[in-house]
Amino acid sequence: MTGDGPTLKRSLPWLLICVLVLLMVWKPGQLLYVQAGTAAQIPTVAIPTVTSSPSIATIVVTLDQEQINVRAGPGMDYPIVGVLIAGQRVPALGRTVGGDWVQIVYPGVAGGTAWVYAPLVTIEGSLPLVEPPPTPTPRTTPTVDPTLAAQFLIEVPPTRLPTFTPPPPMVYPTFSRPPVGGGEARFPVAFAILGFGILGLFGTLLSLLRGR
Repeated sequence: MTGDGPTLKRSLPWLLICVLVLLMVWKPGQLLYVQAGTAAQIPTVAIPTVTSSPSIATIVVTLDQEQINVRAGPGMDYPIVGVLIAGQRVPALGRTVGGDWVQIVYPGVAGGTAWVYAPLVTIEGSLPLVEPPPTPTPRTTPTVDPTLAAQFLIEVPPTRLPTFTPPPPMVYPTFSRPPVGGGEARFPVAFAILGFGILGLFGTLLSLLRGR
């Protein structure tokens, strides 16, 4: 026993060195294995990302229209802010509930949007429903001056219609026929005419005889 004590003391440092070497060899190997397993789980190729832009609907002005009006809102009450010519293509944003008006992208106006009448264009794509802007109200309410209006009012007094007066009864004249026979004897006018005719012929013969 006494002889083994110094031997153990001399071999103890070597045992500690062997244990340290084993630990140094075993730990890095385990670390490499864990790193290799983790690296195996990471994909080696780049995963593509899907980037897609939403489809934008468009409107095209029909060719049978030379040009159409562009208004500030969906209705004839809104002012005209521009025009589109036949065949022109413009991005569309939405439509009204009834589908009668289409909202389009129209730079240069307030908000950059305007409205066109749907029957005058062809819609390509689907359009969502949009809330129309409020109906424009006139800035001033027209009033009529009663004094000025009274100057142009002409009152026509009622006139009595003429009444029909029947004409007086027509009087037909009556002629009395002279009595036949009896009465005073009158010289016939035909005899007087005949006598003057004979005298004229006689005078004509005398003038002819004298001329010879």
